[in-house]
Amino acid sequence: MRDGAKNPLLSALSVAMVDHGIEARTTLKIGFLAPLSGSLRAWSEPGLFGCMIWRDRINAMGGVKIGMRRHMVEIIPFDTCYEPDRVLEGIRTLIHQHNVKFILMNGGNDLTAEVRDVISASRMLVACLLPSDLSPDVPTLIAPSEVHPIYNVTGVDWLSRNAQHLKTVSLCGQNDLFGLPSVATYRAAFEVAGIDIVREEFFPVDTTDFEPIVSRMLEPKPDILCWDTAYEPFVDALTRAAYRQGFKGQLLSCTCDNYSQLIRQTSPEFMEGFVFQFPDFDDPALADSQVNFENADAFYREYCERFPGSWSAVSWEYASTLELWRMAVQRARSAEPFSVLAMMKFGGVGHHAFGEAIWWGHELFGIDNALVGDWPVVQIEAGKARIQEMVSIHGWLERHTDVLVRHLRAMNLMWDQRHAHALRGQEAFAQDDV
Repeated sequence: MRDGAKNPLLSALSVAMVDHGIEARTTLKIGFLAPLSGSLRAWSEPGLFGCMIWRDRINAMGGVKIGMRRHMVEIIPFDTCYEPDRVLEGIRTLIHQHNVKFILMNGGNDLTAEVRDVISASRMLVACLLPSDLSPDVPTLIAPSEVHPIYNVTGVDWLSRNAQHLKTVSLCGQNDLFGLPSVATYRAAFEVAGIDIVREEFFPVDTTDFEPIVSRMLEPKPDILCWDTAYEPFVDALTRAAYRQGFKGQLLSCTCDNYSQLIRQTSPEFMEGFVFQFPDFDDPALADSQVNFENADAFYREYCERFPGSWSAVSWEYASTLELWRMAVQRARSAEPFSVLAMMKFGGVGHHAFGEAIWWGHELFGIDNALVGDWPVVQIEAGKARIQEMVSIHGWLERHTDVLVRHLRAMNLMWDQRHAHALRGQEAFAQDDV
């Protein structure tokens, strides 16, 4: 057959391959910028594990389809070591050397002014876990999965309705941009609930001895001990200290990772009724049709098989964010950050893991870049964490945003204040308040 006779066939075959998305595939790169070593590794590494499961599932299905082409996904981790210079190096490396299209971050102290400048200048789409990091000067910074710390109001709200005998609380938190906004949120939530804060304790992130902290918290004989948003090693140490010092009341925390280990280290009776905000994903409540995390139970089983003993509050969160990103990429027919962001926020409504949610935040962050909906309240029952109720964060905010704003301003933590105090150390934040 002459070469000329082959061309029509080859052209038709090429069209067919493109139509079915089976032509040679390119790669979409996603950056993961977080502490992956040191004491805060437990706050980030499980999230990376969840991303790996998501990546493998998407690639097994042929990748992300953009128009008529399919793109495999690559996750590129960069360990920040919780050091500002490393974060700055990492975000520049991911953007300029690896040409990533999307970056996942914890946020908080990692989002320095210099890092924020890089995000703005590059117009890179970055997802963090803290809407308290959001501000209008970084319009491509979003919080689409976890809305820390504002979801913490739901645990306090649930307790106030279901355990009305609880009237006093001692509260503690680490002295950084994870802990301090959470303290302000808990202050607001306890005020609304009519629960009096009788003791507050702030501690630096290098704290190793928690016995004196718990001892001071117990002095006023509170009904509740609240660990705020303490990192996993701190929650573990605080809880064991409370057990050793004979506390018999209600425990409340943002997280309680590895709670089965804490049950073994303390007792089932001591841990019974512990309230926190993050379910295991084999919880029957997550089979509800309103939940948008597909096959949560299967994800949980695969995670526990591949990464045994590491399930935590963040295990599912980045995977959930990546799925929101994938759907937006496919609808936008583009992976370019601004196009994806526009499609993510189209109509002002998004499919959050726990149900439909709205893009919100102008009142607190100066920009509607947080996806806010319902959030689970979890309680330990007979050794297993179980969802008690999906509580509306937005419903609470509609009634009490002014209270939350007042407490954030009192601690210089509103977005406009953070700009004014950008050069102040984190210890100064707490010292001003104490």
